[in-house]
Amino acid sequence: MSLTLRPYQSQAISDLRLAYRDGARAPLLVLPTGGGKTIVMAEILRGIADRGRSAIVLVHRRELIAQTADKLQLAGVEHGIIAAGILAADHPIQVASVQTLARRLDRMPFAPDLIVIDEAHHATAGSWQRVMDHWPDALRLGVTATPARLDGRGLSAAFDRLIFGPSVADLISLDYLVNSRIYAPPLVADLSQLKRRAGDYANDQAATAMDRPTVTGDAISHYTRLASGQRAIAFCCSVQHAEHVAASFNAAGIPASTLLGATDPVRRDQVVQRFAAGELQVLVTVDVVSEGFDIPAASVAILLRPTQSEGLYLQQVGRVLRPAPGKAAAIVLDHVGNVHRHGWPDDPRDWSLADRERRTRASAAAPSVRTCPECFAAFKPAPVCPCCGAACAPPPRVIRQQDGDLKELQREAVQQRVAERKKAQSIEQLIQVGIARGMKNPAGWARHVFYARQQHRA
Repeated sequence: MSLTLRPYQSQAISDLRLAYRDGARAPLLVLPTGGGKTIVMAEILRGIADRGRSAIVLVHRRELIAQTADKLQLAGVEHGIIAAGILAADHPIQVASVQTLARRLDRMPFAPDLIVIDEAHHATAGSWQRVMDHWPDALRLGVTATPARLDGRGLSAAFDRLIFGPSVADLISLDYLVNSRIYAPPLVADLSQLKRRAGDYANDQAATAMDRPTVTGDAISHYTRLASGQRAIAFCCSVQHAEHVAASFNAAGIPASTLLGATDPVRRDQVVQRFAAGELQVLVTVDVVSEGFDIPAASVAILLRPTQSEGLYLQQVGRVLRPAPGKAAAIVLDHVGNVHRHGWPDDPRDWSLADRERRTRASAAAPSVRTCPECFAAFKPAPVCPCCGAACAPPPRVIRQQDGDLKELQREAVQQRVAERKKAQSIEQLIQVGIARGMKNPAGWARHVFYARQQHRA
């Protein structure tokens, strides 16, 4: 039995083999969410097994163990599983929980010829590094959609070559992914007072700041207005925040359930099955669904968690880009301004193994964006909407003084906003950007952005 590979998946495997022949020992394959990276891994492992060699696949979530095992079974690859409560079977191919394997290294009966690292942007973390250090002579293969760390440091310590598959835009053009429609507030909430932990917003403070209709808009009303009846995944800041959002959806007559890291495995499977069957309309989570969750019927992403992580943003939005019968486009309800920070899901990404500060991106000044209150079209400031002719007065200057209202933004508007912020290099220039955006505390926001940049460069 063999898997049916898409042309770009076959090309990726050929490129990896060529890299190894050219002297690479640890290539990293970049393949967007929904591109079928598990199928690529399964085909590579089938070749390893056919040659009588051994390999271990490292994953960090039980859902990823199940997905990888299913693909290996479809490929006809005999394999074992190493996980909590499960002993390693007598097979040269193993799918392993990295946390469990790191505790059992001395009990392994063989040294693998190849270590495959799924979601390889985690590879520099402690458990992953212990496994790789234990078998320094093994070849490595990393696979990820987002080869970026939140702290800005590259992945060159774990990998020695990047192999690129198609981009998100390529997969959309080939109908392997669907396009997205993004709705977002015309002004982004001021997050300058939020502390950071490990490079991102502190989740407890973000939950307090974002779980307010005056800042985020009303998630339920916007879901009802823009995506009623469609299956949605809501990404929240904390467990308490997620539970509150789920309860609010249920109170509004919209079936919802949380899916959290602490959720019992049996109940977790039940929740996923109910969502896949359409019994639940909304899954509310923090991190569990960000990686390794594959339900193409999910067509709406509700972003209630602000993040500085480009990778996390792309992983979240990528959950709803897979095609499914009747899905013409994915809908992203961005209540926290993540699209302003990171751009469109199919924007070009300048991925590199180097530290982030070594990367350069062109930036250019851009005018403000106005959003039509009638048709929600976004356009350059004008007295009337160029689409419907409605009168368009300037928007309110302070977002905290009005209920949030999601408006559809076009790609150009997002790109302009990101470029505007990047061009401002001094605190004074950033303050002027904050003033132009109507922020309540532009000086605080400017200092927050400026010093965050300095930390990344330190």
